[in-house]
Amino acid sequence: MPPTGIQDSLRGRGVRLTRQRRILLDLIDGSGLHLDAESLYQLAKEKDPKLNRVTVYRSLKLFKEGGLVDELDLMHHSGDQHYYETRLKQEHAHVICLRCGRIEEYFGEPLREMRRQVELDLGFEVQLTRTEIGGYCPHCKALRAQETKVGQAVPPAAN
Repeated sequence: MPPTGIQDSLRGRGVRLTRQRRILLDLIDGSGLHLDAESLYQLAKEKDPKLNRVTVYRSLKLFKEGGLVDELDLMHHSGDQHYYETRLKQEHAHVICLRCGRIEEYFGEPLREMRRQVELDLGFEVQLTRTEIGGYCPHCKALRAQETKVGQAVPPAAN
């Protein structure tokens, strides 16, 4: 959504896009990370030391209600935190390593096809999709394989 679209969306609900809210949206959209509220607060404080946690939480609530950000749990890989990302990107799946918490985003035709199929098969008009896939990244997959080998290597019985 272009900046004017963001401003219009907020203005339509009687909310101004203040400098602090712009900082938060820019961080969510431009950091390249999936930020929880506390991480967002810490990064935003570097840009505006006067910004406080209450502003972050209130702004996140406004952004969610306005459809500007999605709140994700990302398989709770780091506990019960929620993570935020703007809806500026095309639809994608989040692929989360269940061991190290690495998050990759998958964009591809299979996701678009799944959406079309749901609309055809169930008659839904899909407005939003969120897809999470849990597994093991290549590094953790290799570590797990090594651990399995070590666990299987049983020393010979002593007589």
